[in-house]
Amino acid sequence: MADEELKQQIDEYVDAVWEDVIADMGRLVAIESVENLDEAKPGEPWGHAPALALQTACDIAAENGLEAHNCDGYIGFADLPGESDKYIATIAHVDVVPLGTGWTVDPLKVTRKDGYLLGRGVIDDKGPWTLSLYACKFFADRVKQTGEKLPYTLRCMIGCNEETMMHDVHWYLENYPQPAFLFTPDADFPLCYGEKGTYWGHFVSADLGEDRRIVEFAGGTVPNAIPNLASVTVRADAASLPAPVAPEGASIELEAAGEGLAKLTAHGIGGHASKPEGTINAILLLVNYLLDNDLCGEGERSFLEMERQFLSTTDGSGLGVASTDDYFDPTTCIGGVIATEGNRFTQTVDCRYVSTMSDETITANATALAAAHGGTFEVDDVAVPFVTDPTSAPIQTLIATYNEMTGKNAEPFTMGGGTYARHFERAASFGPNDPEQTTPDWVHGEHSADEGISEQQLKDSLKIYILAIARLMELDL
Repeated sequence: MADEELKQQIDEYVDAVWEDVIADMGRLVAIESVENLDEAKPGEPWGHAPALALQTACDIAAENGLEAHNCDGYIGFADLPGESDKYIATIAHVDVVPLGTGWTVDPLKVTRKDGYLLGRGVIDDKGPWTLSLYACKFFADRVKQTGEKLPYTLRCMIGCNEETMMHDVHWYLENYPQPAFLFTPDADFPLCYGEKGTYWGHFVSADLGEDRRIVEFAGGTVPNAIPNLASVTVRADAASLPAPVAPEGASIELEAAGEGLAKLTAHGIGGHASKPEGTINAILLLVNYLLDNDLCGEGERSFLEMERQFLSTTDGSGLGVASTDDYFDPTTCIGGVIATEGNRFTQTVDCRYVSTMSDETITANATALAAAHGGTFEVDDVAVPFVTDPTSAPIQTLIATYNEMTGKNAEPFTMGGGTYARHFERAASFGPNDPEQTTPDWVHGEHSADEGISEQQLKDSLKIYILAIARLMELDL
């Protein structure tokens, strides 16, 4: 088939199915598929809602002509069998981070507004998964019409544990062979061929002592996001406390919370842990107010001083791990969730580190900082940095397809976000977000309230994915 004829068929196909794409995206967005391990059981290892989203995605895939498989709730995939069992795959996830606050639209509904789509998951990652499914449907429809199989099996994978530990792909790779090549639509265009190391841990304070003044301190919802909301209840007369002052874009509310109690609620600017520029950590706002106004006992003070050192920067310098290399943007390090557990505080750490830094150094420095303030530090999970070969045929095929479809001369890049790609031998992350696109102030990014993306950008991405898969099918893998 001539190349221009294929492109014309892709254009016609995308126009014909687009309203179905939006409708199926809406079926997934309607599910608040946040991990809840308290609900875990056979068939629902990450909780009921992620399992429901997984099964819904399998249903959508089956309705669109693919062979869908729900792998006991751990993960799913939908196949278009080819001439070979060797397979090319896409993978995206249907779990999401908690909804959070600050939405101006219903987060569990796809809202169309002035050319944009808003809703939890429209960009991360239910919208992109729906694109990958409809890219596969294009080929399923062609096989049905012509009877000619693709050279390789085409597999549309459905993750449902990406936002926490990615144990879904750990399970998958223990039970299924590696793909010949895989891309995930869970990042930015043009193409990402490497990802920083990801490091998760948490501080635990010393016993807070009998002179404790902080009744409850809570902030954030997930470790991999800068929190936009935090609250603290202290033993104090609210009327006698100074009026809180916050940076532009943030605020702190002060109110009485019962006899002898005051509650402070901080509203910051949230964002993804890998992109902390422009964020304001709501936890830090309260830490500074508590320390500046002596609203803490001695045990609490030590922990809060550690918090101030750790949270006041996002480049890792608070832990002494600021670093750069030749592949990545500088290391980032943020605190996502603070909680009160008995007579102690806990604080999570999310560090995206470059190849010149090591997880051993991060552990050593965090442990030393905790010890200096009477506490401890525990490592939760580590994934070392990875870099794929940007000159390999599949990577060059994807970047060439993107440039051809957009008229650009873009180069592949690396990033600090962690996607499924890092778990596979031959993989990359490939759109659908366009960081060069100007977005209205009321449209926010992944993990934020009013998460959204240009509807036209998604349509263009679907066309790119279809052509890219057609080109990958021509390679000797």
